[in-house]
Amino acid sequence: MGIEDFGGGQGPQSDVLVVTTNDVPGFQVQEVIGEVFGLTVRSRHLGSQIGAGLKSMIGGELKGLTKTLVQTRNQAMERLVEQARSRGANAVLMFRFDVSEAADVGTEVCAYGTAVVVARS
Repeated sequence: MGIEDFGGGQGPQSDVLVVTTNDVPGFQVQEVIGEVFGLTVRSRHLGSQIGAGLKSMIGGELKGLTKTLVQTRNQAMERLVEQARSRGANAVLMFRFDVSEAADVGTEVCAYGTAVVVARS
């Protein structure tokens, strides 16, 4: 697996800027649209659970589960961007992830932030 399998985030050509900060240097917030979310729940398949169980006995990174979590996180972020775009935003401020177990059947990943319209100042 290459580094891209463990990365994520937006590409350089996205039309909706997503940042974890309160503001964007060189830009001014013109309109606050409100909270936006991207949610997904992924179940773990039997093969990865067995592999993770065996790997946990000897230690080390669970690369299969890491890759699945990266894919899940990216899907949640894509959904957040889609919602922001559909509401007329061109940026999301204060972007965060929340990850939790979903009824012992999978992992819930929620991406959230504040959708805004920004313009160069």
